[in-house]
Parts: sequence; structure tokens; C-alpha cells
Amino acid sequence: MTKRLAEVAKKAGVSEATVSRVLNGRSGVSEATRASVLTALDVLGYERPTKLRGERGRLVGLVLPELQNPIFPALAEVVTASLAQRGFTPALCARTIGGVPERDYIEMLLDHQVSGVVFAGGSYALADAEHGHYRQLLDRRMPVVMVNGGVDNLGFPHISTDDAVAVEQAYGHLRSLGHEQIGMVMGPEDHVPSRRKLAAVKRVAGWSGPASQWPVERTNFSMESARLAATRLIQRGVTAMICASDVLALGSIRAARRLGLEVPRDVSVVGYDDSALMTCTDPPLTTVRQPIELMGQAAVDVLVNQIEGAAATTDELLFEPELVVRGSTAPVPHRAAAAS
Repeated sequence: MTKRLAEVAKKAGVSEATVSRVLNGRSGVSEATRASVLTALDVLGYERPTKLRGERGRLVGLVLPELQNPIFPALAEVVTASLAQRGFTPALCARTIGGVPERDYIEMLLDHQVSGVVFAGGSYALADAEHGHYRQLLDRRMPVVMVNGGVDNLGFPHISTDDAVAVEQAYGHLRSLGHEQIGMVMGPEDHVPSRRKLAAVKRVAGWSGPASQWPVERTNFSMESARLAATRLIQRGVTAMICASDVLALGSIRAARRLGLEVPRDVSVVGYDDSALMTCTDPPLTTVRQPIELMGQAAVDVLVNQIEGAAATTDELLFEPELVVRGSTAPVPHRAAAAS
């Protein structure tokens, strides 16, 4: 008990006597100090006394699908900083292959009496995935914000980049360079943002006929699966590719090189995210930038408004992307132009 009091006191920046008063429900402690002690207790993983378990602390969960894609750490940096400015402590939950599933993270966060949860790229983004575990959050009336597109009717607000505009920008750029054979390296078939991107390119490119004939390859968002997908597209004759993430774009560049081709001389590649270090790749990556800072701040604003009692809106806030042209795109190869 003494060790626990000392750890909580250090984390909260108060005396052990103050921690003891909070845990025993005694008076003489300000609400701000009381909240700090309860949050420290939650962060350190200690169970609250029974009489305090029904109260939410100032802890907010941030659930990410992975940390290998640089866009998710970038989002986490913005969200955690914004939460700290509002007096909340973030609890980062990053899913990994074979690790803790999203359902278990939700139960863990509920056990710790969090004030709210921010999700990025969870099961809600997959139409065919199980979504029943989100019901627990609705039943508890938990403030929640989901970043990027997902299935309808979950009852939570979404903060998203406009996928249709992103594709229009990338496709228009490649067409201006003379490319006509443009392929897509996308996520799984049930991935909602990928569905939106495909719907947009179908419209602007005028694709018709069976979807199986479209120049589209699916991936699981890993670099190796992107390499295999891009290899198939190049073998089908595309001269340019639009990818659903920067990681997929880098895998596509690797595919071209393994086939003895150069980017952008023989094949042009456009990414999506504009994550860290894309200016340092070889070649620097042309990509569609998500406004991560604005989106992260908006997610925190929407969440905190809910925590403070505002009614949750189920509307989706769409943010405008920006095409960033670098060195991975160039005019269509002369051989391809002549053939067409």
C-alpha cells in the first residue's frame, strides 16, 4: 500500500496524504487534484476503490491499428498533445498482429473508467468485420470519435479525409502527365476508405464492365503485399499507380525496380498520407497529404465537447486533402504513349 501511494503521488504531483484522502473519499481536496489522482491511479494500472469505480477519470483511450505506418504515430502525436492541453491523459492502445484485439482494448479502457475513446482505422473501417463490441461503448454512453471513414449506423462521429477528392487530385495529376493506363493499389475489398476511392476513380475514369476487369489490386496494407499487387498491375500494362497509403506506394516502387524498371521514368507512383520521411525516399514520393494536424485537433474537440455534455453528432466531418508533387511521377513513357 505504501509503495502504491508513493507511485500515485509522484505520478499526480501531490503528497501521499492527498492520495490517501482521495482514495478514502475524504473532503479537503479540490476537484482538479482529485481528478489528477484518479487519472494517475488508472495510468499506473491500479484498481480504484470500489466506491470510486463508477466515476470516470480524465483518461482518454487512443486505439490505433498499428504503428508501422508513420501516419498513425503522427496522428497519435497530435491527439496526445491536444488532450494534454485540455487536461486529459492519453492511454495509447496499438494493435499488432497476434496482439491484443480491439474488443479487449475496449473492455480494458472501460475497466479503467476512461472519459472517452478516439479510434483510428479500427474494425469499423471494414464492412465485413465484427462490430458488436462497439455496442458496449454505446450502452455506457461513452464519448467516442472515429478517425477516417467507416461503416454507417454505428452512432459515432467521424473525422475523415475526403477520399473522393484525394483520388480526383491524384488521377487528374497523372492524366495531365499523359498517363491513360492508371492502376489502383488498394486495401481489402471491404475496406470502406478504399471503396470510396474506387467509387471516385470509377466515376472520373469512366470505368465500366465487370469490376474484375478494372486495373485494381487488393492488399493488406503491408509493403510486401503491395509489391505483389503492383507487380501484377505492371504486368497488366499500367504506366502509373495510385496507392491507398504511402507504405503501399513504397512497396509499389520496390515492385517496379525488381522488374528492372525505374520510377518515374517507366512507372509513376502516387501515395496517400504524406507521412514522415516521404521527402527522403528515392525518389521523393508524390502523395496526397492528409491534414493530420487539423484532423487530430478536430477529433479531440469533438470528443471533449461530448465529455463536457454536448450531444454527440453522427455526422462525418470531411477534410480537404492536398496533392504534393515530388519525384515519383513523370510524363508517360514514350513507348506507352506511342502504343496508345
